[in-house]
Amino acid sequence: MTDTNSSSDTGNGSGPFIPKSPNEALKPERVPEPPRRSKKARSQVIIFLNFVMTMIVFACVIAVAGFYYVIREYQNPGPLEVNTHFVVPSGAGLAQIAQSLERSGIVSDARIFRYVTATYMRDGETLKAGEYEIKAGTSMKEIAGLLESGKSILYSVSLPEGLTVQQMMARLAADPVLEGDLPNELPPEGSLRPDTYKFSRGTKREEILTQMRVAQERLIDQIWERRDADLPVKTKQEFVTLASIVEKETGKDDERAHVASVFINRLNKGMRLQSDPTVIYGIFGGAGKPSDRPIYQSDLEKTTPYNTYQIKGLPPAPIANPGRAALEAVANPWRTKDLYFVADGTGGHVFAATLDEHNANVRRWRKLEAERAKTTGATEQPMDGLPGGNEAEKPPQGN
Repeated sequence: MTDTNSSSDTGNGSGPFIPKSPNEALKPERVPEPPRRSKKARSQVIIFLNFVMTMIVFACVIAVAGFYYVIREYQNPGPLEVNTHFVVPSGAGLAQIAQSLERSGIVSDARIFRYVTATYMRDGETLKAGEYEIKAGTSMKEIAGLLESGKSILYSVSLPEGLTVQQMMARLAADPVLEGDLPNELPPEGSLRPDTYKFSRGTKREEILTQMRVAQERLIDQIWERRDADLPVKTKQEFVTLASIVEKETGKDDERAHVASVFINRLNKGMRLQSDPTVIYGIFGGAGKPSDRPIYQSDLEKTTPYNTYQIKGLPPAPIANPGRAALEAVANPWRTKDLYFVADGTGGHVFAATLDEHNANVRRWRKLEAERAKTTGATEQPMDGLPGGNEAEKPPQGN
């Protein structure tokens, strides 16, 4: 008997399951195609996001390429073809320095130098004022390192021992690199330290002057503390005054302590110092004696506060700026009995403990001076050497 309902159910796909043959079971079933994308899905938001992503990728590529270019320009050799000097003014900022470097043809791009240098510099670091030597082909990175180090070109001004304050001030005023004016009032005589002072372009003259005063004061204090306790000078002013006389009497290092001993011995005995440099200072002051002007017998008789042929003891103030050697010589002089010295004609001096010995030395010196006077045409005999110590005999004294 046929089941009508079963047949009907099978035809409708709801009947009992009829297994497939093995071959049919192994065949892959056909996957239905996905539904077509509707136009509504293609919204403006999706299109905008796609554009933004594209732009971001493009910008990243440009940024990486730009960063590589900037770093390469910063580190590669610069456009400078020959060595040059570059001045960083005091107070100049990074932007001003960068523009000046570009105008001078030292860097190729001021913006690159400015921004990369600012990135590399640590907090508190700056580009130092001064004058720098930039080598040909120096990179921006090397230039920034140089300006940051402060290793600028150094100049120097030499102020030797024995110059007066006025003479030292004239040298500072004449220096072509130093800037600014000097004070109208001269510092006290003997208060400036003779030395060679180094400075960079832009340094003020008054800065060097202050440095000289501080250095001399410190030096005098140090040597004064180590002085011989038996010195006949009781104050630092007297100490510097005597050192200035020793400084002017001899330029030989091995004579200073010997010369100092002579003056110390004369002070201890109450004898006049009779030093020609004091006569010169009394006549010409801080300007100094003209180099072609000798000292005459008549000069020794001129009354001034500094003429130690006329006054007893030390003059009222130093006659020059003594250096370390002269100060050391006075602080710790040789222990001798010598009371006299006179030039020996070779730049040095001969010393004597007695007037007879000294007069013999003076006669030899006068003979040399007489021969020299014939060639110079002097009408008065020039004096040069330490005197004999009595009022009748006025022999010459040392330089």
